[in-house]
Amino acid sequence: MFDSVQKRAAAIARDGIKVRRLVQGCGKLLSERGEAAGVSLAKATLDQYRDLDRRSQAHFFAALHAEFSPDPEQVLAASRAYAADPSAANLMRLGAVAEPPRQELLRRLNRAPGGTATILRMRERLLELKSEQRELEAVDADFRHLLSSWFNPGFLQIVRVDWHSPAYLLEQIIVHEAVHEIRGWNDLRRRLEVDRRCFAFFHPALPDEPLIFVEIALIDRMPDAVSPLLDAQSTSSDPGRATTAVFYSISNCQPGLRGVSLGNFLIKSVVEVLSREFPRLKVFCTLSPIPGFSAWINQQLRRSDADLSAPPALERALKAVAAALGTDVAKISGDPADALDRLARLKEPLTALCATYLLHGGDESEMVRDPVARFHLNNGARLERINWLANTSRRGLRESLGMMVNFLYEPRSIEANHDRFMHGEIAASRPVRGHALGD
Repeated sequence: MFDSVQKRAAAIARDGIKVRRLVQGCGKLLSERGEAAGVSLAKATLDQYRDLDRRSQAHFFAALHAEFSPDPEQVLAASRAYAADPSAANLMRLGAVAEPPRQELLRRLNRAPGGTATILRMRERLLELKSEQRELEAVDADFRHLLSSWFNPGFLQIVRVDWHSPAYLLEQIIVHEAVHEIRGWNDLRRRLEVDRRCFAFFHPALPDEPLIFVEIALIDRMPDAVSPLLDAQSTSSDPGRATTAVFYSISNCQPGLRGVSLGNFLIKSVVEVLSREFPRLKVFCTLSPIPGFSAWINQQLRRSDADLSAPPALERALKAVAAALGTDVAKISGDPADALDRLARLKEPLTALCATYLLHGGDESEMVRDPVARFHLNNGARLERINWLANTSRRGLRESLGMMVNFLYEPRSIEANHDRFMHGEIAASRPVRGHALGD
């Protein structure tokens, strides 16, 4: 027992030494002036980081916050000097001392071979840590700021993925599909048939790793269910006759890029590419999940009966749902056959609740609570239609009681819709607004 405690203490001491040496290496890298020596030192520093275990990584990020933040006294002095004399020189001085030194550290680390990929892995770990260590939010802000510049859409390349793409790329599409699971190679091949398209964004620093990809179905109408889009058999041998392009799955491949906007640029780029290839296309839309809907209903059902602020129509709809599904609606996914039987009696109240959730379910921090809806509305889409029992898979039932929505991308309205959203207004069709309780 005593020996094991000693070994554990020794291991912790060694980890502490590793972190301290890494922090010292970071300081040396920041002071290095030679370009060639700087690249060599950056590589050695990243190698040291890769050698850390997860606990030591947490200590390293804490050190980035404690030892590589701006000097408050210098910032205060520079801000007072600028307030007294708002000259260009004083502004430049204020900017220089206010920028955290860790930003320049990250720039220098990025010069090393494989630096960009390692920084993405670093941020992936940082995102895990900051949920419990809120002080790391400042460190993450620096990562996010730099990654937003490095992954500017001007640096990205859009690539069509088809059945003849390299095997490593096809494998990554299977692994990273986040909306509708790809069940093997035959399923993937179906999604790459002549009436389907798949496009991905790549960055020059990560030539073999897609950043994000979108899957599209070329059909003749706006879809109201997902199963036909995922059918094993092709429904068309002539995609040139299609009038509608459906974005039915968008998946991020790099967790380290969370919060860095890529999907909106990808959709807009794909609309341009498809419009050139298929002049008959008139409608660009999605068939999207509503991943937060069931959780929102459960939250509403847990509200106190003494809450008299809720509209009576909302209370009636919730009571109907509770009577049929209980107070934890997600549990119906355990028995899909029974779920469909019980849901059949709830089309009207659930459609009304879904519209209410999408249009009025936000709070002071987020106008739109659902992450998928927020993504598309912020991109300039319009909330067009709510589809009843559009996804009856276990996941679809668990997350959204089978509901899905169509978001419509009208090229002429995208910028105006985005501007409206930024000013607190949701672009939605008249039928959707008519369903909402309170509209």
